Amino acid sequence: MSRRRGRSRASGILRLIARLVLSGFLVYTGLSHLFWGRRGFRIAVPDWAVRQTRLDKDAIVVSSGAVELALGAALVVLPKERARVGGLVAAFFVAVFPGNVHQWLTGRPAPMMRTDMSRFGRLFLQPVLVAWALWSTS
Repeated sequence: MSRRRGRSRASGILRLIARLVLSGFLVYTGLSHLFWGRRGFRIAVPDWAVRQTRLDKDAIVVSSGAVELALGAALVVLPKERARVGGLVAAFFVAVFPGNVHQWLTGRPAPMMRTDMSRFGRLFLQPVLVAWALWSTS
């Protein structure tokens, strides 16, 4: 096996592992939006999101959880659509970013986001998640 092919294979394996971990992360967070973290996530939904979507906070939390579950599953079960799904996952992470900024600015707690430092740090995680989604599905 050539060195180039070996690197390509290793890169493919790393991307597969990254995709599977990202899928698990999305499924876990989707389930948390639907069940054990649901109340906490309602607290973090900005009022402007309710006005913009004309949905109540619970509906926003449930729908975002359902989207996370669908995207997490799609990363695994739609290998031929990998790049498109990766783009959708990245777009989802971008779409929820304003809510993360709002949560940091207002100091509203959410599951695993009880301190100002954790809310601030979450802002820097978002671009990493976008890059992760795009890289692992390219």
